[in-house]
Amino acid sequence: MTGRRPRISDRIEDVALGAALTVMGLLGQRPARRAGAGLVRLGYRPLGIRRKQVESNLRTAFPERDDAWIRRTAAAAYAHLGREFVNTLLVARQPGTIPGTVRYEGLDVIERGLAEGRGVVLVGGHLGNWELGVGALAQARLPVTAVARRQRNPLFDRRILAIRRGLGIALIERNAAPREALQALRENRVVVFVADQDARHAGVFVPFFNRPASTPRGPAVLALRARAALAFLAPVRAPDGSLCVRVQALDIPRSGAADSMVNRITETWVAALERAVREVPEQYLWHHRRWKTKAPLPPSVEAAAGDRP
Repeated sequence: MTGRRPRISDRIEDVALGAALTVMGLLGQRPARRAGAGLVRLGYRPLGIRRKQVESNLRTAFPERDDAWIRRTAAAAYAHLGREFVNTLLVARQPGTIPGTVRYEGLDVIERGLAEGRGVVLVGGHLGNWELGVGALAQARLPVTAVARRQRNPLFDRRILAIRRGLGIALIERNAAPREALQALRENRVVVFVADQDARHAGVFVPFFNRPASTPRGPAVLALRARAALAFLAPVRAPDGSLCVRVQALDIPRSGAADSMVNRITETWVAALERAVREVPEQYLWHHRRWKTKAPLPPSVEAAAGDRP
């Protein structure tokens, strides 16, 4: 729960969410998912909530696609977001239980990393259902610790915390991550990051869909400091409706300058994320400003620009 007291707007949102949970119980899971998809799709058309941002991001990532494809994929991304929001909230009605079928690919990657005794850094993005994907790993009896940001609404934060803890996930607040995540790795745990949002000028600029994107350096730094294994997580929704939790091993360079290693590790996992997004672009969260921060100019270019009259 966040430190501040709830505002009236927070309480209104929480009451609405509680009512939505009641309706879900009355509808049943499948109708509730359809309702969630339909309601959030309205945010695309006719309401236009972040529509320009979503379409702009899709055009940046897929410049070869026509406008019709962009619109279809954008609408599908809104529907996916609504559907998975419902799937996540359904856990609140049956604590500790992930709705539907869960399949795993690559759990042996994590098991091999844990066998080395230095923990595993597991990194992914806002793809598929990242909340339930991490929960599914905890349900598979893996020692999972997730680094997470608290929600703006403290009442909603309580609900999300309850869902995560009910699934068996230990939590680290993002501000405490450098110290507590390192300790978790020393305890041979799986530390999970969803790390694909703009990190401003504190991030590492690596290619994402052929354009430099500021990316948090934390997962790479921790993997190097702890000498932990590194893996990529993609919990995507399969065509049959099951949640497929995919884990992929990633190589870590162990020689060279520290900054160079951090850059290469970050570039490696972001490339894995891009490949996964290309497979199911409608399951990615295109709503945030991924390329908001511009990469700094190389010193030679900056100097040349300064010499112009």
